[in-house]
Amino acid sequence: MNERSEQASTPESRSPTLEDKNTNKKGWLEKIGQALIGSLDTPDQILELLRDAEKRDILGLDALSMIEGVLEVNEMKVRDIMIPRSQMTVLEIDAPIKETLRIIVESAHSRFPVIGDNRDDIEGILLAKDILSFFLDEEQQQLEIRDLLRPAVIIPESKRLNVLLKDFRNYRNHMAIIVDEYGGVSGLVTIEDVLEQIVGEIADEHDFDEEKNIISRGEGIYAVNSLTPVEEFNDYFQASFSEREFDTIGGLVLKSFGHMPERNETTEIDGFLFTVIKSDHRRLYLLQVQSL
Repeated sequence: MNERSEQASTPESRSPTLEDKNTNKKGWLEKIGQALIGSLDTPDQILELLRDAEKRDILGLDALSMIEGVLEVNEMKVRDIMIPRSQMTVLEIDAPIKETLRIIVESAHSRFPVIGDNRDDIEGILLAKDILSFFLDEEQQQLEIRDLLRPAVIIPESKRLNVLLKDFRNYRNHMAIIVDEYGGVSGLVTIEDVLEQIVGEIADEHDFDEEKNIISRGEGIYAVNSLTPVEEFNDYFQASFSEREFDTIGGLVLKSFGHMPERNETTEIDGFLFTVIKSDHRRLYLLQVQSL
């Protein structure tokens, strides 16, 4: 046997086979299983092991991200992800039906808190599909919003997200109103908000598209897609932000923060107050804008 054939037959020069990879994968999965049973003491130690498995191509990056999200949800509380009361899209129970329908159509949400005298006075939750069903009933003569309301689920700011997600599933709720220690409404949370902490941003038919990047929420408050071109933002708000440095309003806002902001963080730029409504560790998605 010549030198070349001898080298080809040595274990060091042999390429890993499918059997080798499966054995390696099985060994790491056993380690992960042992860790989850109790050989590791903290979530950080578990994550360290899982991240090492991802680097070895034993665990997919998407799966790792979701596991990280699950562990984060176990540590988070409702106050960490809630939509503040100032950003809630609400319906007034005594408002003219045309105004109610306008808000429903413009916001494109499926559920709405209905208020009485103020935002602390929650009368119930209106589902858009319920009001649509009303117009299909030819025998109905007058629409009474009160007759269509469903009970509002009220929870404290301190409720843990993993418990809330379990409650959403068990009781088939999709929205909860959040109150502070004094009983005042501090915001709301939806099942989508919780799931996005695990799987990342969920795009649906109600998200912004290229045809409508800016939506008025009333009272001088606007929801703005972070990918809105600076030129379009300037035209809409009669602003004068530079179009050379950044293409999108999200880029401009990100520079002002100087870091990747979390939900509800605010920054003021040339007479405009920007509040982050949706973001993750990679990019901004949705902003609230007010002219000061």
